[in-house]
Amino acid sequence: MPLYKTLTNRNNTSVYIWKITESEAWLRTGLELSENSRNRLFTMSSELHRRGFLSIRHLLRVAGYTDQNLHYSQEGKPHLDDDKYISITHSYEFTAIIISEQPVGIDIEKLRDKIQRIAPKFIGYEEDFVAQAIEKVKSLTVIWGAKESMYKLYSTKGLGFKANCYVEPFDLENEQTVAQLVYGNDDLKFDVFFKQLENFMMAYILPAQDA
Repeated sequence: MPLYKTLTNRNNTSVYIWKITESEAWLRTGLELSENSRNRLFTMSSELHRRGFLSIRHLLRVAGYTDQNLHYSQEGKPHLDDDKYISITHSYEFTAIIISEQPVGIDIEKLRDKIQRIAPKFIGYEEDFVAQAIEKVKSLTVIWGAKESMYKLYSTKGLGFKANCYVEPFDLENEQTVAQLVYGNDDLKFDVFFKQLENFMMAYILPAQDA
């Protein structure tokens, strides 16, 4: 299917979501890829990854951009040539991009029991909240998504999910919370928004309005 959902949380910030049901051949149709993108696509051995890569280019087109407008830093962080901020995520059959005039980060994760086993690696501050949570898999996936989004936004080596990123307790039904990143001389606060998409959880962050 084409565009799955569009969200507008604040002025000048939009989230575009794609559910990948199309064939690779269909997704290639109508796209004009840069030489760098063609080379990246050629090196991808997984068809699912290639379809995800292509669907993101369709999302760019929906947002009014082309593949040529997207560039990557040496650290692999995406940038648009009009100086708006962009973040990109891909998980199995879902892809999403967020475009804003403010720094942003986004992540989509499949809801899996496995996250409970690896939780000690990325939660510390959140332990008491998670212990009391009724839907632990969903709550942990929101926390992971928020921290992954902070990591993408901050884009600095050495940043630890457990040591430097903190997510405040939340109600799943409210679909939002706040988070904090403390690293070196930086102390950054973010508004976190999340939404379940079928058997996936999406989370994205924006600088806190009350910071």
